Amino acid sequence: MLVFGVMQILMSYIPDLHSMVLVSVVSATMSFSYSSIGLGLGFAQKIGNIAGSVTGVLAVSVANKLWLTFQALGDIAFAYPYALILLEIQDTVKSPLAENSITKRASAIAMVLTAIFYLGCGCFGYAAFGNDTPGNLLTGFGFYEPYWLIGFANPCLLIYMLGGYQLYSQPVFASVERWLTQKLPNTEFLERFHELKLPLLPVFRFNMFRLCFRTAYVATTTAISLLFPFFNEILGG
Repeated sequence: MLVFGVMQILMSYIPDLHSMVLVSVVSATMSFSYSSIGLGLGFAQKIGNIAGSVTGVLAVSVANKLWLTFQALGDIAFAYPYALILLEIQDTVKSPLAENSITKRASAIAMVLTAIFYLGCGCFGYAAFGNDTPGNLLTGFGFYEPYWLIGFANPCLLIYMLGGYQLYSQPVFASVERWLTQKLPNTEFLERFHELKLPLLPVFRFNMFRLCFRTAYVATTTAISLLFPFFNEILGG
């Protein structure tokens, strides 16, 4: 988690969502890859084990099963949080095509694909492991073989999370910077940019406020994640 936080600090210096085209494409590809692997492994596991039922193991109490059901619904809801940044995404659509029609079409495609892969992973994962299904099929020790495939899927998940974090952090950065610029106009600390030229690399432009605020933001979220490492439980709540 600390390494993840350090990588996010570096990536947080990406200026805005308009500069994240490559990151978005790579993240989407990685999401498609690890979801396909999880779906395929769950299907293969179920083919080899057709035992079980829709209601699961009867030994589990009704209250516990109800809590786990709501936790699963929270996990499903987390797969569709792009609505929070829909306006920011729409703002990156190039003219002259109508932004609303493009965004509607893209949203519909995204929802269908997300439902197929994520719900497929959840359903086949539960069918394969029942009440012992881990929160994440790939990182929760649900599957052990083939090792090379799991070894490939886990980095895909990590790369996807790197891009996903930035996708939802960039609107926060932009909102705070825009608000402070309006409240404190003509402030050199907020508006002055510096240039750094490194060998064999393009010129890096940075702002001291961005440097301080974005670093503090990522460091704070990393610290909170270290203190509360209960990802699925928090989502379910």
